[in-house]
Amino acid sequence: MELRVERDALADAVAWGARSLPARPPMQVLLGLLLEASGGTLAVSGFDYEMSSRVELSAHADEDGRVLVPGRLLNDIVRSLPSQPVDVRTESNRLVLSCGTSRFTLPTMQVDDYPALPAMPTVAGALESDVFASAVAQVAVAAGRVDTLPQLTGVRVEIDGDQLTLAATDRYRLAVRTLSWRPEQADLQATALVPAKTLADTAKALTGGPEVTLALTSGSAGEGMIGFEGGGKRTTTRLIDGEFPKYRALLPTEAAAVAEVQTAAFVEAVRRVQLVSLVAARNAPVVRLSFSADGMVLEAGGADDAQASERLECGWEGEGVGGEMSIAFNPSYLLDGLSAVDSDITTLSFTASARPAVLTGKRQPDEDVPAYRYLLMPVRLSG
Repeated sequence: MELRVERDALADAVAWGARSLPARPPMQVLLGLLLEASGGTLAVSGFDYEMSSRVELSAHADEDGRVLVPGRLLNDIVRSLPSQPVDVRTESNRLVLSCGTSRFTLPTMQVDDYPALPAMPTVAGALESDVFASAVAQVAVAAGRVDTLPQLTGVRVEIDGDQLTLAATDRYRLAVRTLSWRPEQADLQATALVPAKTLADTAKALTGGPEVTLALTSGSAGEGMIGFEGGGKRTTTRLIDGEFPKYRALLPTEAAAVAEVQTAAFVEAVRRVQLVSLVAARNAPVVRLSFSADGMVLEAGGADDAQASERLECGWEGEGVGGEMSIAFNPSYLLDGLSAVDSDITTLSFTASARPAVLTGKRQPDEDVPAYRYLLMPVRLSG
């Protein structure tokens, strides 16, 4: 193998392939990145039997070939190279990289022992890459992070014709995002439970192209797979085998009270008040919100601890004119929801102070159901 490639393109490709490198591989060969040069193209691939990543980039190749090299070391080296063309060639059982005055020699691994990457599943449809990345980010924030409940560490993907719904929950909050997309079949219906971190990293990385193609296949328990492709990059990952909670029953259809607050001011107020809650907390930090016709008051702390309060203007439609209500939340969960709303106005809908609240963006007169909903469980206060 002998070729020349642009440094930035190579760094991006190697970083994409390295995302599939396992922390604890079942065999050492999976710690390698596969480099394949053919017909003026360099392909970089990584695989750990759960997730695969592959990207192709243009290269000036004098000699085709394939080689397997330590992936993380290659990634670190390429990122450190100066912004100049990189010459890559094999010498016996070594890979040599030259860039400007820098020269690195890496040992190669047994390329014949490297497993074949899985084929992309059947294409299900496509949508704009930036829209997809934004929607995934809004939902993935609510996914669980405890491996003992694997079904809560995923994002549920629901396909119903030209409508795509993403949902995630960790039992304390629930995020749901509905968006339009272009399915391959108008009557397509399918569901998948995708690892949330993998989905979030993938969606963010695929914004380099205008579109993302989603491919999906189903199999026996634990054998389902989903694939994404865009901007010359592709990846596949196994689906989570588990039953996702029946979340739709948790979303209230009516509200007894509604508040509208400027999102930026709300975020800053929560960040300030929570400083006291973090110090005063005995079990978990808490921020209390009180609503009335006079506005909203945020409070934290207690009689024997540091205290903080801040008042904000807000629109309030309570039970009867001038109705009042108080509710408490975990401030970190509240901030996650406010950041994901992606609107200058946040609408909070309540059924009761002891029931979950729903955060959405600014209410639209022609919108029956908001495209994004973040349901947040309140914290029960003693007394």
